[in-house]
Amino acid sequence: MPPESETEFDPDAMVARFRDRAEAVRRRGLPPVEGAERRRFAEQAQLDFMDFAMLGDAEATLVDGILTLRIDLRPRPQGT
Repeated sequence: MPPESETEFDPDAMVARFRDRAEAVRRRGLPPVEGAERRRFAEQAQLDFMDFAMLGDAEATLVDGILTLRIDLRPRPQGT
């Protein structure tokens, strides 16, 4: 798929792709490795999930060629 030009860039579509990536990381199984390598793989998967999930929750705007991602990192109230 060719890269999108700025005039064709859809920030909401980009955020949706990050949401999809977060879900893919969450569903991804661990490879058949053991010990320290398995632990490193699991830790990296957790970091990847957190990064992709944060970007997948972003409100994205593109104004005058500047992409702004707004991510609310405040704790959510319990029960929501």
